Amino acid sequence: MQRDMEKEKADQMIGLRIPKSVGQRLEILAKKTGRSKTYYIREAIMEHLDDLEDIYLAEQVLERVRRGEESVSSLDEVEHRLDLED
Repeated sequence: MQRDMEKEKADQMIGLRIPKSVGQRLEILAKKTGRSKTYYIREAIMEHLDDLEDIYLAEQVLERVRRGEESVSSLDEVEHRLDLED
């Protein structure tokens, strides 16, 4: 997914406020590496967005399991269903 985002035209601007200490760290990193702060902000978002989406979806499933709206299976049950038993 990250590769797709890299190829996608950058056409959306987002403004955000960050703690001063984070801004200072970005400034230092940008100066040391010759890259822009925007580059590192974009990289951080692209690197972690998939993880954040996965966590959010997993939390939703867990809540459905706790409410009894989602079924669960043990490994033994899955192996039996898929005819993978030893």
